[in-house]
Amino acid sequence: MDAATEFAASDPTAYASETDANAIGSIPEEVSLIPRQSPTGQRVSQAFTICGGSKRVTCIVDGDTFWLNSKKIRIADIDTPEIGTPQCARELALGQKAKMRLQVLLSAGPFEMHALPDREADQYGRSLRILMRNGQSIGDKLVAEGLARTWEGRRRPWC
Repeated sequence: MDAATEFAASDPTAYASETDANAIGSIPEEVSLIPRQSPTGQRVSQAFTICGGSKRVTCIVDGDTFWLNSKKIRIADIDTPEIGTPQCARELALGQKAKMRLQVLLSAGPFEMHALPDREADQYGRSLRILMRNGQSIGDKLVAEGLARTWEGRRRPWC
């Protein structure tokens, strides 16, 4: 394919010859480059800050909780150390590392949030979601890095 043909094929507004008419007829009328909702989950692509103060819109609370567009989300497949009520200095330090790493991971590019099939929210009203990027769980990445544990249905001590 020469450069002119390649350009015309990639730009539906470009001039097309009669021989290209059949190809242009197959282009969908509406194309979304970044869908808000994919068949497998809600697509998110935003920069996250660390939460501070009372106004929380899109920010990281700790290693497994964040706010997205004023909605509180809990990562459903992991448990990270507490930073609000840590039981020891080690838990606080590891929890801070998990929080900072989650900020980097969520701000690194698009990911999808998947609802659990049987439960929408936890007892605190946080939406429960599994976060995926390129077919891999972001929670599993935190586990592999030693900053989280796989959620087993209950909290275990970090100290």
